[in-house]
Amino acid sequence: MAAQLEPPNLTSRLRLSIAYDGTDFTGWAKQPGIRTVQGELEAALATVFRRFGPPPILAVAGRTDAGVHATGQVAHLDLTAAQLAHLAVPHGRGAKAQEPTLALAKRLNGIAGLKSDVYVARVSVAPPGFDARFSPIFRRYEYRIADASARRDPLLRHHTLWYPAALDLDAMNTAAGQLLGLHDWAAYCRPREGATTIRELQEFHWHRDETGVLIARLQADAFCHSMVRALVGSVVSVGETKLLGDRLLGIRNEALRTSEFKVMPAAGLTLTEVGYPDDAEVGARAEQTRARRGVERDGGLTTAPSTA
Repeated sequence: MAAQLEPPNLTSRLRLSIAYDGTDFTGWAKQPGIRTVQGELEAALATVFRRFGPPPILAVAGRTDAGVHATGQVAHLDLTAAQLAHLAVPHGRGAKAQEPTLALAKRLNGIAGLKSDVYVARVSVAPPGFDARFSPIFRRYEYRIADASARRDPLLRHHTLWYPAALDLDAMNTAAGQLLGLHDWAAYCRPREGATTIRELQEFHWHRDETGVLIARLQADAFCHSMVRALVGSVVSVGETKLLGDRLLGIRNEALRTSEFKVMPAAGLTLTEVGYPDDAEVGARAEQTRARRGVERDGGLTTAPSTA
């Protein structure tokens, strides 16, 4: 019996876990002539697969803004059978064959020009139906602030906002807790034409670490543009007694951008985790998300990828 050939367009989907220092990046999304995380990684992919046609394109869970960091970013790419087989071939003199996912992580991290401020922590075979962008059930961020009562570490200056005033932790937690739930966050988002601002804020609380640094933890199904930094800025205003906690609810309900508080700088913000359902459910979750966004689009609204 003649052997059956695999369809030439058959691809395998790989999941990438990525960390980066966002200080010298103009965000995630690739832009001509500008250094971005996606641009650096896709340039490395083009080098790895330069003999195999068009290079793979990355799809990402959260398109972080300029200066925002990540320890838990997730992306996926699709490889042809030929590209996948190429990864298993020993690369370099004296090298031994490696499992393709291990080989891809090693190649991406080792390519000249791929700066040490981005690191592919893990590559794995994605479960059926997995989509880095559409399968998540939550995104989680942290924001770090060294206020006037905290110890300030110059080694962490690119990842911690130094704030000149003392902040009231209890007042900030009370205000943050009142904001939870499914709401229209137009007052806390930078508007994008045709994009919905309805999100479910699932978690928002603050604590001080052993050095006194204030750390906010925020989780939502997705965040619209600048939403995390706006929420942090509004609660900081409460912590400095410039705003009453109840006023944050009024601002949200009015659904209008305001100058009553400042949006915090990007440097203190880190994407720490993207949550997905069990492997057997990621495909259904992706289809559910696509269908919901299709309805929003038909109704004149579209949901933008998660950003901060």
